[in-house]
Amino acid sequence: MAGRVAVVTGANRGIGRAIVRALARRGLRVVLTARDVAKGESARAGLHAEGLTVWFRALDVRDASQAHGAAAWVAREFGQRDVLVNNAGVLPDPKGARAATVDAAVLREALETNTVGALAVAQACLPLMRRGGYGRIVNVSSELGQLSSMGSGTPAYRVSKAALNAVTRTLAAELAGTNIKVNAMSPGWVRSDMGGASAPRSPEQGADTAVWLATLPDDGPSGGFFMDRSPIPW
Repeated sequence: MAGRVAVVTGANRGIGRAIVRALARRGLRVVLTARDVAKGESARAGLHAEGLTVWFRALDVRDASQAHGAAAWVAREFGQRDVLVNNAGVLPDPKGARAATVDAAVLREALETNTVGALAVAQACLPLMRRGGYGRIVNVSSELGQLSSMGSGTPAYRVSKAALNAVTRTLAAELAGTNIKVNAMSPGWVRSDMGGASAPRSPEQGADTAVWLATLPDDGPSGGFFMDRSPIPW
C-alpha cells in the first residue's frame, strides 16, 4: 500500500484521526479532511509532531461542489486517488427522540451528512479510481443502522446509517468486476465526542476495521458489512 493515496473525511478527531494515523503509518499518503479549517490544521500538525506526513484539505461533505473541488485538488497534487474512507458523520437526534415525533429537519440533517454527503464524495472520487483500475471505499456506518436488529431511539441517525448501508450495497453491485471495492463497517461504541467518555472502545479499536477494509488485497470482499474484521448482518 506504500504510495497509495487515501482521503479520510471528518478526520480531525476521534475515529477519523485514528484512521489517518494508522494509514499513514502503513505508508499511504493521507489527506485529512474536516469542515473546520483550524481544527483540521491542528490535527494535521499533531500527527506531524508524531513523525507522520499527512495533508489537510477543508471539506464539508454536505456541499457537492466542495467534494468535487477536493477531488480535483487530490488529482492535481498526487495524480491518483486510491482510498476513500467516508467517516464524516453527525448524530443530531435530541435526547429521547422518537420516530413518531422527530422533526423532519433533524432527519434531513442526518441524511445530508451521513448518507448524501458520503455518496457525493464517493461520486467525486470514482472517476480517478476507475482510471487507475483500483479503489477502496469504506463507509463508516453503525450497528444502529442494522435492519436485522433495528430498535427505537435516535431515529434520524438510524435511518441515515441504514441508508448508507444501502448506498454501500448499490455501489458495490455497480462496481462488480472492477478492482474498486465498497464496504461498510461499524466501529462499535467508541470514546469520542459522539460516543461519550463512558464508551468501552478506544478510537484505535473503532478504526481498525476501517483500516483493514481500506487496505484490502485484490481478492478481498466487496459489498459487505463488517465489525472487528468479521461480517455482521445488515
